Amino acid sequence: MKVTAQPSAETLTLLLDGELDASSAIVLDTELAKPDILNYRKVLVDCAKLSYISSAGLGVFISHLQRFQDANVKLVFFNMQEKVFNVFEILGLDALMTIVPSAAEAEAA
Repeated sequence: MKVTAQPSAETLTLLLDGELDASSAIVLDTELAKPDILNYRKVLVDCAKLSYISSAGLGVFISHLQRFQDANVKLVFFNMQEKVFNVFEILGLDALMTIVPSAAEAEAA
């Protein structure tokens, strides 16, 4: 699992590459736990290269969701592969989190 951060003025885009499971969740957790991440208005998560997500990976996002909401930082997922989206959908997380098809829609969200 590789996480690449691309900051811009008000938005931080995180590119996820690989499998997000219990062994790699710490990489994402470390990135999301950085204090300066709350300085952005939006955090966009590009899931185009995210090939698998486990419950541990979902748990990382869920554990930071309230912190982001409290800081008024919008978390938006985009470019999600169908099998990864199905995991979010089965667990009802698609109703809790903002998931859009494209980068343009993520920036507009």
